[in-house]
Amino acid sequence: MRYLLSSILLAFIFANSDYAQSRRVTPNTPQPTTSVVTEMKDSTAEEMFTEANTYAKKKFAEFEAKKIPFSDNLFKQTVREQKQLAAKYATVLAGRENLKGEDFYYAGMLNWLAENLDNATEFFQKYIATAENPAVEKLQTARSIVIVASARRKKFDEAEKLLADYLKAEPVKLTERLRMESELAKSYRAEKNLPKASAHAEEAYAASKILVKDSVSRARALDDLLDAGIAAFEIYRDGGKRQEAENTLADLRKTAALVGSSSVYYTAIDENIKYLIATGRKPLALQMYSNAPAQAEKDFTAKPLQEDVSRRLKRREKHYKLLGEVAPELTAIDRWLPGQPQTLASLRGKVVMLDFWATWCAPCIDAFPSLIEWHQNYKQDGLEILGVTKYHGEAEGFPVDNAAEIEFLQRFKKVQRLPYDFVIAKDNTNQIIYGAGAIPTAVLIDRKGVIRYIETGSSASREEEIRAEIEKLLAEK
Repeated sequence: MRYLLSSILLAFIFANSDYAQSRRVTPNTPQPTTSVVTEMKDSTAEEMFTEANTYAKKKFAEFEAKKIPFSDNLFKQTVREQKQLAAKYATVLAGRENLKGEDFYYAGMLNWLAENLDNATEFFQKYIATAENPAVEKLQTARSIVIVASARRKKFDEAEKLLADYLKAEPVKLTERLRMESELAKSYRAEKNLPKASAHAEEAYAASKILVKDSVSRARALDDLLDAGIAAFEIYRDGGKRQEAENTLADLRKTAALVGSSSVYYTAIDENIKYLIATGRKPLALQMYSNAPAQAEKDFTAKPLQEDVSRRLKRREKHYKLLGEVAPELTAIDRWLPGQPQTLASLRGKVVMLDFWATWCAPCIDAFPSLIEWHQNYKQDGLEILGVTKYHGEAEGFPVDNAAEIEFLQRFKKVQRLPYDFVIAKDNTNQIIYGAGAIPTAVLIDRKGVIRYIETGSSASREEEIRAEIEKLLAEK
């Protein structure tokens, strides 16, 4: 996810169960104490859900009133506390006898908020099957969450039937429609059923385009728009539907201009340029890159938005020129730890990952678990990871000479348990050559020595993207 949200908006989004995710709450979540059970013995299921659902929103209002500075840790802690409270109340309800009607609904919502999809599904199914004269809005929400669960379990017939029932009834909430269609598209794609995946991806994208125009949270809506648009593009791309893929990116760019998002606009252009290069149309890709600033001036009336697009694209110029070309040799290398110096040419036949990093770079360190896993899982299939860095003249905050820095890097490698080789350069020439002005920057080189992927940054989604690209390149013989 790609945008900064204010603390109040974040609290609202996560407090609103429409946006709750469906992973399980951590197994270490504290179970309800006797005092909690006693305290809630006279509370209704609805009261418990209301208290849990508004917990984060109230806490953030309290923090604002007390002028407590917002931080990422504070946000995560508050959301974690909310999930734990929901889990406690869900357990209280599960221990009650004679639950009926809307009790099942609110028990389901508590489990949904606690990210326990299995229990949520069980209670919602009971609600759907047994409730007398249920409130239509609650019935629709219950259906939507069971559809998400069925999609994730690959129970497609069940999910499709429930979706048909949902769409026949009222109200049809666009947030729920987006969530259901997105999950079905994702699950069908995982099963290589691209026709079904594309149909649901298109519906999700259509819902996101409507939501972005009048959503309470613009940041959330832009995230959803980008995710849905790129998902639809990728499904068409994977299915070899070139025209549909490019039409989706063109529409995403147009929609971004209409809603005034330079970030989404840039991403649509960036994906289009990379796609043109990947499909053997590099001259057309570079022409698109050259024309993009002028096009942004036509599409945006606000100069800051125009400039933002141009600035983002300019940072990618080196990458666009490198993609699809034979990888330049690393230069000015002083040490190779612990292995013997090699050339990229000598590594032909393998998939090579260059990880540009530094010991002081927190996002670089965040990526280490994935790098270790990829080395362990894919080395035997032909993956070679090289951690490319340079002398920085310091170690642990103190100035050092090259010899001392080498000793520090050796200790660092051992402590972090990094199993792949470090390549230590005398200067930043390699960063300049590869456009790694920011770190971490990952470069993937195929078995023929051609650069196929260059991206900067570290996140869960980025690491999943790199993993998928590694597997694709390893599959090429």
